[in-house]
Amino acid sequence: MSDPNPAVLIPEAEVAQRVEALALAIAPRIDDETVVVCLLTGGLWFASDLTRALARQGRMVRFDALWLASYKDERQSSGRCEVRADLQRPIAGRKALVVDDVFDTGLSLSEAARLVRDSGATEVLTAVFARKPWPTPRAIEPDFVAWEAPGRFLVGYGMDVAGQMRGLPYVGAMD
Repeated sequence: MSDPNPAVLIPEAEVAQRVEALALAIAPRIDDETVVVCLLTGGLWFASDLTRALARQGRMVRFDALWLASYKDERQSSGRCEVRADLQRPIAGRKALVVDDVFDTGLSLSEAARLVRDSGATEVLTAVFARKPWPTPRAIEPDFVAWEAPGRFLVGYGMDVAGQMRGLPYVGAMD
């Protein structure tokens, strides 16, 4: 690892504020039958905070997860999305909110939305904590974004470098 102390881009308190603001925007679009589908592993931190923030807005959503892999401990996507663990509960006939930490290439979010739609969700919404700029159009754009991130290598709040630094309570940059 090159620098054990990443530059702080968003401190912990601002992360929390952005999640609360996003929950305010999402709550009117969903109901208590909505299934929040967390993309593992990075989306776990954001999904946990977001579902609690939605509960404070009176939305008692259901929870499930998909484990998709395209980075495999590298700094670049492999360009392919592998399903390591599928949905565990029925989603047919319900709205779904797919939640991920960072929207980079768009591959994982696009694949997750397709899988959830194919599982019978009546509507598929997407939310990401960070959306990074990308030089070419992506297959899907998230419905809800907490932060427009710079084009840097992000760590913390679920984002990692080879599995490390996910647990940082802030968002930092490693470049």
